[in-house]
Amino acid sequence: MKEWISDYIAAEKKALDSISVDAVAKAIETVRDAMEEGRQIFAFGNGGSASNCSHFATDLGKGSSDAVGKRFKVVSLNDNISWITAIGNDYAYDEVYQRQLENYGQAGDVVLTMSVSGSSPNLVKAVEWAKANGLRVIALVGGKRGRLAELADQCIVIEDTHYGRAEDCQMGIAHMICYAFMENPEWAKV
Repeated sequence: MKEWISDYIAAEKKALDSISVDAVAKAIETVRDAMEEGRQIFAFGNGGSASNCSHFATDLGKGSSDAVGKRFKVVSLNDNISWITAIGNDYAYDEVYQRQLENYGQAGDVVLTMSVSGSSPNLVKAVEWAKANGLRVIALVGGKRGRLAELADQCIVIEDTHYGRAEDCQMGIAHMICYAFMENPEWAKV
């Protein structure tokens, strides 16, 4: 078991080392621009990635907003289960995020989606709608990249296909985005 744990930690470090500093910095700047412009930020994913999006929205909406003194307009679209199940039941599960974006998304807003596979049909469909309607798209994807990597304006690739490690890295990136504002509030006001 100790050898397995050591191997897991080594693989986690390798996955973390694969994250592009430049790509994360660009994502942070896009989020800062959204705040300055009063734009909405929509986060969404499936499974563990959905949980990471919820956590991201909480940290950015509360902690980052408090530090900067200006409110981030951020929402996790995977948090309204009654809306998701109504859309999934009445239309199709692959429309659960697109149909929410149709209600709220406007040109210039930001989508941040997380997916280990990069190919989840509901995420791809929402991102296709976002791109067609002038929203800026940031995708955090695993080593398979998938369709989201092709569609996104900005893509941060985690070079691992293991769901646990990739999702750990997603949350690390989400924390970097949020803590960039919490720990550097004066930079955010530039």
